[in-house]
Amino acid sequence: MDDELLAAMARVQDAFVRYPRRGVLDGCPHCRGSVLVDDHDLFALTISLGNTVGSRDDVKSLLPVLLERLVMSGELDPHIVFGKFSHEEWRTWPQVEQEAVDGYLDAVWRSVLAGHPSRFESFLDAVTFLDATLLIGESIDRFLHIWDVTLTASADRHLAETVNGLNFAAQKPSALGDWLRRDTTRDRLHRAFERDHDSAWADDLARAYDLLRV
Repeated sequence: MDDELLAAMARVQDAFVRYPRRGVLDGCPHCRGSVLVDDHDLFALTISLGNTVGSRDDVKSLLPVLLERLVMSGELDPHIVFGKFSHEEWRTWPQVEQEAVDGYLDAVWRSVLAGHPSRFESFLDAVTFLDATLLIGESIDRFLHIWDVTLTASADRHLAETVNGLNFAAQKPSALGDWLRRDTTRDRLHRAFERDHDSAWADDLARAYDLLRV
């Protein structure tokens, strides 16, 4: 992990340290009963955590390890983990907890854009991250703004990959689709092609540029 992400993870740890992890969580008495928390099978736990297993405090107590696993391995589904936030009404949480989550999201997104291909198994590309964040219940505009000001070759390659991977004819209106269709996005791809015209990914940049000209 890079320094920004390490710092963000430390803030998450500090923000949620007051919620002790329990070895056994209370489950729905009609369908689950008590559930043993096993770090080796966190995926199964995330499916029911906060629904039929555990309380909001239990969700918060496990957030540091869940968020860490998302960037350290590919064992968890970010859509499931991020879906916990809106379900648990995270914008009603104490400010320090909200800020820790916001900082984590921003740091992960910058790390995704910092390398191509993505270094994270759970976030293999930009679209995976953005789709998962929609489940948090927030607009993706802030992440698109970060993308706008991250003028690097790797961020441009993520941009081309995103454009080339979308079926614009079938795509429903969306914040991402509208953002991609801007003249500024097309111009950025043109500049990226001029800069990287002799690179192995130049054709990807050119193809994306042509798609946005239609």
